[in-house]
Amino acid sequence: MSRFQVKKVAVLGAGVMGAQIAAHLVNVKVPVMLFDLPAKEGPKNGIVTKAVEGLKKLKPSPLGVAEDAVLIEQANYEEHLEQLRDCDLIIEAIAERMDWKLDLYKKIAPFIGKHTIVASNTSGLSITTLSQALPEEIKPRFCGIHFFNPPRYMYLVELIATPTTQPIILDQLEAFVTSALGKGVVRAKDTPNFIANRVGIAGMLMTMKEVENFGLGYDVVDDLTGKKLGRASSGTFRTADVVGLDTMAHVIKTLQDNLSEKTDPFYPSFGTPAVLKTLLEMGHLGQKAKAGFYKKVGRDIQRFDLSTRSYVPAGEKADAVYERMLKKPAGERLKLLRDSEGAQGRFLWAILRNSFHYAAVHLAEIADTARDVDQALRWGFGMKQGPFELWQEAGWLDVARMVQEDIDAGRALSKAPLPRWVFEGPVAKAGGVHTPQGSWNPTAAQFEPARQLPIYAVQYFREGMLGDGAPNPKTAGVTLHEDRDIRLWTLDESRHSATGSVLIASIKTKMHAISPGVAEGLIRAVNLAERDYQGLVIWSGDEPFSAGADLQAMLPGFMMGGVAVIDMAEKELQNAMLKLRYANVPVVAAVRGLALGGGCEMAVYSARRVAHVESYMGLVEVGVGLVPGAGGLTYIARRAAENAASSTGKDIVPFLTEGFTAAAMAKVGTSAMESRKLGYLLDSDIIVPNKDELLYVALNEARAMYQSGWRPPHQRQFAVAGRSGKATIQGQLINMRDGGFISQHDFDIASRIANVVTGGDVEAGTLVNEAYLMTLERQAFCALLESPKTQARIMGMLSTGKPLRN
Repeated sequence: MSRFQVKKVAVLGAGVMGAQIAAHLVNVKVPVMLFDLPAKEGPKNGIVTKAVEGLKKLKPSPLGVAEDAVLIEQANYEEHLEQLRDCDLIIEAIAERMDWKLDLYKKIAPFIGKHTIVASNTSGLSITTLSQALPEEIKPRFCGIHFFNPPRYMYLVELIATPTTQPIILDQLEAFVTSALGKGVVRAKDTPNFIANRVGIAGMLMTMKEVENFGLGYDVVDDLTGKKLGRASSGTFRTADVVGLDTMAHVIKTLQDNLSEKTDPFYPSFGTPAVLKTLLEMGHLGQKAKAGFYKKVGRDIQRFDLSTRSYVPAGEKADAVYERMLKKPAGERLKLLRDSEGAQGRFLWAILRNSFHYAAVHLAEIADTARDVDQALRWGFGMKQGPFELWQEAGWLDVARMVQEDIDAGRALSKAPLPRWVFEGPVAKAGGVHTPQGSWNPTAAQFEPARQLPIYAVQYFREGMLGDGAPNPKTAGVTLHEDRDIRLWTLDESRHSATGSVLIASIKTKMHAISPGVAEGLIRAVNLAERDYQGLVIWSGDEPFSAGADLQAMLPGFMMGGVAVIDMAEKELQNAMLKLRYANVPVVAAVRGLALGGGCEMAVYSARRVAHVESYMGLVEVGVGLVPGAGGLTYIARRAAENAASSTGKDIVPFLTEGFTAAAMAKVGTSAMESRKLGYLLDSDIIVPNKDELLYVALNEARAMYQSGWRPPHQRQFAVAGRSGKATIQGQLINMRDGGFISQHDFDIASRIANVVTGGDVEAGTLVNEAYLMTLERQAFCALLESPKTQARIMGMLSTGKPLRN
């Protein structure tokens, strides 16, 4: 069978979701047409044009770089339906109205290609009912595809089959969504709101009901139900504001309209909360309306008070005792909360009990396996663990008994008992629903492994479940060296195998910060790779790639030995970077998440970068009153010289401007694409949509480079802009300072950056080497470290985590 390829996608509907789905397709280089109704006045594509322009203004940005909005091809249903024939995938994303969707399907049906997959992005309408408007020959190629908002950032995509959907269509679409779009796919049954919204929104409604029962404030509840509980930091009510209260109300209505007490024993809890009704009546739809459960007034955040229909000061926190309880091991934590005398503790137990109860009662109805529920809640609602994972970790039968006791005592929100499989048979014997054999399927009454589509073969460390025995990147493979800062290892014992021919360096420090031990470990890694392997990949398994140099580790040395100690430490870091650049095997940096400061320098000094699409790179040392000190400014100067040398002009300054500005303003790329614009990724570097494919691609890239006859670059001299170039930059800085745009200390730091990137007090065009510029870097770094204002910035960052501007 020929390989399924998606050469072009049509998105029908230029509303919030449709436009953002189109934007994400552009981010991952998939050609896309965005359709909507013809405008009644002006150009026929006016509705789509407005939506595309709106994408540039949204925060967080749906586009990797705003100017890529032009790549979305604009279309309307009156003039361009014929072009649907050229699309391999059509995603319908119009408003959640069954009648509108059915009318649209009848309109487009004659123009759908013979092999085109058609999918509806609905948050809860029946996919089977929608399919009935399509001709018989299209029904096998129709399914549901539910993106979560915002589509660029939310990892979850639910796929929903109808009884007539061909299985191969789901497999093909899952492969495309996983690899090309970089998402995590969960297959849901065709039930109201599918899996994530069914369980998640029901959970939010039940939480709101318990809030009323226990009389807690929204700010306290959000403090309790955010990171402290292992959930999204926005908690319950801030999450509702972000989602949009009108959107939430629509999903609630889907539950209300399609369920009843006969089909869902929790149905009495699904009434629209009085506070939500009131906010909707007032037009307070959440973040997009600048008012919902919360409202920002100046710099202050206020919360809504239902009794007065007005806003009052917010910011109240949970009692510290419950924060301590939530840090206990899972089993002890749940028992403490259940036995708690305070309202906050009993509230926490109630919402956790409700989540276990609801998930168990509905598992067979909404999903194939418990894995699907836990992944949907993790990926769609930002939970660290799904309900079944937490239940299993806390002790399956112990928790089950506590939940059933509450049900029997009338303390739960439903009288429905836990299913028999909870207490009897394989699950009880295994101590939970996730095992090395697979996750529990209550319909088949067996444990089922995760789907093994070919695309998952390239995910060496596919995201697993607690208890499933999935390989752990921290212990997998063969360890060749390990200390507290770094691990050097291979995937396979054989040095000549497909996976074992490349050495992997994994940083172990907090936030993968670059300590002296990491620098030493990288030098060791290069030496080992040069001796025995085809390449070296720097990959640490999770985010971030590296948040930069470990400032805290430097301070004791500075206090004891002054700048001489720091100068020596910075020189060691620079040596490590040069070791990466001039290694006799290719060094590939597998970048995901933050690559800041020293992390950015580690990436740019590697021979190649393989970056996840959500990679945020930048030289941010200005935020702590310093300059990049491990070769970052030297890299900017060298790249400017190389770019100038390949152009017709001889002036280096224009090629230096962007790099200087990025460093002086601590600019961070807000995507891999923007990081490429800033010069931290090159056109030759690879951007990978799916985080779990990063290691596979990096290893392959290192191996291919080696097998293509890799040799490191020559250690050449290069021209610098000199004192005249510095004067040009300095003039602009003086204007910014005198205009009040930057402080005097910002001016001093930027001036030192300018001095380094232009080569110091030399003539324009003077040839220098990297060692010369790195010496200037260290001098600037050490001089600033002695400045009281820089020291204040460093202490401010270490104590608050936020930059101090002085």
